[in-house]
Amino acid sequence: MPRPILPNARVALSFGLVGLCVALAALTSGRADAAEEVNVYSSRHYDTDLALYEEFTEATGIEVNLLEAGADVLIQRIQSEGEFSPGDVLITVDAGRLWRAEEAGLFAPVASDLLKERLPAALRHPDGLWFGLSTRARVIIYDASEGWPQGLDSYADLADPAFRGQVCIRSSSNIYNISLLASIIEHEGAEGAEDWAEGVVANFARRPQGNDTSQIEAVASGECRIAVVNSYYLARYAGSDDPKTRAVFDKIGVIFPNQDGRGTHVNVSGAGVLKHAPNRENAIRFIEYLTTDRAQAYFADGNNEYPAAKDADTSSAVEALGSFEADEVNVTALGENQAEAVRIFDRAGWR
Repeated sequence: MPRPILPNARVALSFGLVGLCVALAALTSGRADAAEEVNVYSSRHYDTDLALYEEFTEATGIEVNLLEAGADVLIQRIQSEGEFSPGDVLITVDAGRLWRAEEAGLFAPVASDLLKERLPAALRHPDGLWFGLSTRARVIIYDASEGWPQGLDSYADLADPAFRGQVCIRSSSNIYNISLLASIIEHEGAEGAEDWAEGVVANFARRPQGNDTSQIEAVASGECRIAVVNSYYLARYAGSDDPKTRAVFDKIGVIFPNQDGRGTHVNVSGAGVLKHAPNRENAIRFIEYLTTDRAQAYFADGNNEYPAAKDADTSSAVEALGSFEADEVNVTALGENQAEAVRIFDRAGWR
């Protein structure tokens, strides 16, 4: 049975598996004789990524066939396609989602001296199943009009009764929060993590709701004194040319937590080569390209992320938030502790 091949185009899909299968049938014509290509499944939806892929093609002659959908939809699709999957590379956001793909047995190990050299050990799978491409920091923000909340320097401090009724944050189902709690489990153990979650719940200013942008707006408006957000959301405000948007940022103070200890929690966008990749060597070459200085600048400057590669030189608006020391725990722990984190959130009443 021939492998279905995706056309050289950006195809964005947001519907279920049945719809994906129908779409696949429509995308299989005319590619069987393609020579140099790589088929990329991605849950990232940024125009800067498209420009990066075009440059890869110009530099290597390898065409990038891109299929976009949500991470869980893509994982389900790859499982359904099985050994006949045309997919070569899966790209997704958050180590927790990379771990879900790993647990589903979707990745094949890659031994690349270049990737080992370019990427810190904490930002790649120990067995080469996937590799970090960019990072985001989970920071604390506060209402600048009220000044730095005294005693708030770490994630642990968010559970201090001194901040009762002041904390806004997303729901427990959000992957960013699950990964944050997973990192706390790694450092403090399950019991310490549960005490922390219960303390934060007691300090909620409102029921968990909205996305990170909602938390930023809530702090700027005075609805909440404190919130937890990803750095790249905040950098969008910091780097905006719109005076109204920039005014929101000017009302906010930023804390990089745990600078006197383990460092600030970071998460990754990452990629892995799929187990049944028909273009394995091209897939490896593609991921290696994504760690070059040129590609890292696209991730950082184009989407306000931090580069994953060592010593990459970027000028993203996120740099305006300040420098910080990152937690150096291997991000695989964020996936390994995911199930326990969900159970703790449920027991703590974090909805």
